[in-house]
Amino acid sequence: MDSSSGSAAPCCIPAQEHGCLPALEAEALAARFKALADPNRLRILSIVSTSPEAETCVCDLSEPLGLGQPTVSHHLKILVEAGLLNREKRGVWAYYSMVPGALTSLAATLLPKGQ
Repeated sequence: MDSSSGSAAPCCIPAQEHGCLPALEAEALAARFKALADPNRLRILSIVSTSPEAETCVCDLSEPLGLGQPTVSHHLKILVEAGLLNREKRGVWAYYSMVPGALTSLAATLLPKGQ
């Protein structure tokens, strides 16, 4: 309280005025970052994103990762659910590609507004 005028002066600016991340958006972002917080999933994204065809068959991931097909499928499911990979079924195989702009969008959430 300001003793000279009797009016209360705010000691700080409320977080909402700073562009604070809303709770629901923070939860969604945390799920996406959690999907990235695994070395095997990061390697999967690296393989898919550097593929000359811009997509990778699930059958081509087990060997470079040194993981069994069920484990690779589990990691792929998490990446698809997080909105980082697209999945397209062709016959008995599934092909994965990057969701356009997904990583750029995630990175942008870490930058101050206006950058």
